[in-house]
Parts: sequence; structure tokens; C-alpha cells
Amino acid sequence: MKKLILMALLFVPMSIFAQKFGHFDSSAIIQLMPEYTTAQNEIQQLQTQYENDLKRMQDELQKKSEEYEKEKANLLDNVRQRREAELQDLYTRIQQSFQDNQKSLQETSQQKMQAISEKMLGVIKQIGQEGGYVYIMDISAGIPYISTTLSTDVTAEIKQKLGLK
Repeated sequence: MKKLILMALLFVPMSIFAQKFGHFDSSAIIQLMPEYTTAQNEIQQLQTQYENDLKRMQDELQKKSEEYEKEKANLLDNVRQRREAELQDLYTRIQQSFQDNQKSLQETSQQKMQAISEKMLGVIKQIGQEGGYVYIMDISAGIPYISTTLSTDVTAEIKQKLGLK
């Protein structure tokens, strides 16, 4: 009886070593996805639009500043103070607009990348379940070491399921 228990204990650890591990390179996959290219183009267009809006506001500020400087000596105190306040208000709006634009670009980028990541994650889960993998790790995520001999590279399989070449 003791020999039977001892034999069972010896074979149990061997079944642990039979587990399958996989790895993939998300950066190589994401860059091939058409959604990524579309997202990058949309973000670039949005950034260009924001830059043009800011340039227009800065040009307006520059023009009004130059007009003010020319007329400053001939203006009454209350008119001069009102014009200075208008210039300061425009400058503040430019700064606020810049900050809002940066925040909007960041949020848009995060939303688009999240959708792309979720699509890829769904495929990874499917491959993991179909292939009986215990773990599938992303090598571009900064994992210090993954044994490529003990782990299966599933990058090509993920690309195939996503319809990428």
C-alpha cells in the first residue's frame, strides 16, 4: 500500500509539468491590425484639427495684442483695462483649450486602443481554451524571461484568427 501511494505521489508532479504555456508579441500583432491604422489616422486628424484651432486662437491673440499696443497710449484708463482683461481672457482660453485638447487626445487614444486590445484578448482566450494552455503571456509586456523552448509561440495563430498576414 505504501508503494502504491509513493508511486502516485511521484507521478502527480509529472502531470504538473505537462501543462502548456504560450507566448505572443502583442506589438507585432497590433501594428498589423487595420483597426490600429484607422485609430492612428483618426487620432492624427483630431490632433491636426486641435493644432489648427489653437493656431487660429494664437493668431487672434497676436493681432489683438498688436492693435492694443498701437492704441494703448490714446486709450482711456477704463478702456485700456477692459482691453487688457480681454487679452488676458483670450490667453487663458488658449491655455485651457490646449489642456482640454491634450486630455481629449489621450482619452480618445485610450478608448481606441482598449477596443483593439479587447478584440485581441478575445482571440487569445479562445486560443488558450482550444489549445489547453495554462498561461499565454505577452513578451512585449516586459516579462523578464520566457523560455521559448518550453513555451509555444502563438503569435502566428493569433494573427490568423484576426485575419492578419
